[in-house]
Amino acid sequence: MTGVPLGAYALPGRVPDPKIGIGQAIEAERLGLETLWLSERWGTKDFGVLAGAFSQATDRIRIAAGVTHLQSRHPAMLASMAMTVQALSGGRLILGVGRSVDAMWAAVGLPASTNRSIVDSLDIFRRLCRGEKVKYDGPAGTFPSLRLTDVPDQLVPPVVFAAIGPKGLALAGRHFDGVLLHPFLTPEAVRRSVGTVRAAAEEAGRDPAAVRIYATVVTASGLAPDEEAAVVGARAVTYYQIPGFGEQLATVNGWDPGDLDRLRAHPTLAGIKGAADSVRTRAELTQAAQAIPVAWIGDAAALGSAEECVVTFERYRAAGADELVLHGSTPDQLGWLGRDR
Repeated sequence: MTGVPLGAYALPGRVPDPKIGIGQAIEAERLGLETLWLSERWGTKDFGVLAGAFSQATDRIRIAAGVTHLQSRHPAMLASMAMTVQALSGGRLILGVGRSVDAMWAAVGLPASTNRSIVDSLDIFRRLCRGEKVKYDGPAGTFPSLRLTDVPDQLVPPVVFAAIGPKGLALAGRHFDGVLLHPFLTPEAVRRSVGTVRAAAEEAGRDPAAVRIYATVVTASGLAPDEEAAVVGARAVTYYQIPGFGEQLATVNGWDPGDLDRLRAHPTLAGIKGAADSVRTRAELTQAAQAIPVAWIGDAAALGSAEECVVTFERYRAAGADELVLHGSTPDQLGWLGRDR
């Protein structure tokens, strides 16, 4: 029996048909998972639409964005979406937001995030969800008069910040309801991250224990070898190959960033500057994963038998995680959890 609450991702990666997520949501609830997470991707994984659909297919499980972004929707639209999902789900929404990278925002014509704009956007969101009138002119934009005319009798959803580096972790500790840690962090990296978040919360006069720590753990058990290689290896490639991002992950884990050169020189990845999974197939990413150091996967994921995975989960719990978010394997591939819970 694992001693840490578990959640899981539905619809990881590229998805041509989002309808399969309905079955995954139902299975996640049947397994007794705490939270169902959605990784928003424009095209087939709009968070608002899927959260609404999942709210009607389930009764208990919490529904979380992991992640969307504060500047990708007008603040009134984001608050409206959130409170509509709160009304539909009976208050089960968790809003996960992230910073992303400046190049992405430049490409789509939206402003990059700064710490000030993130904090101000968070405040605007919360005020709108409470039904307050907002007049604002600052780093988050210019909004002469914002208000949601009708809000349901539901609480403002918790807002969780996705962070890797110490500045982002401290921002989460000072201002957010929780932090979502990135996949492929070792338990020791999670321990250090938890310390940064808790210390920042305490310095801000907040209860450190009130900031919920979600550690994302890529998990595979009982799968065919080729499926496990795709679930774990291909997902690792999508993170490690991104310039700057891979270095950040390696540094947080105490690994040599120079090992990324071998991965990026793989024929499948050569010349790619953005996210590889937007231009390469799952099979191609799985092939490229052979260039990743073995420890970069084995030391930062839950693999092997059900019992071995549970031991890994306990390491993350001992590192300070309040809840684990299982990634890679979808809820319908986690049936072995039912034997352990």
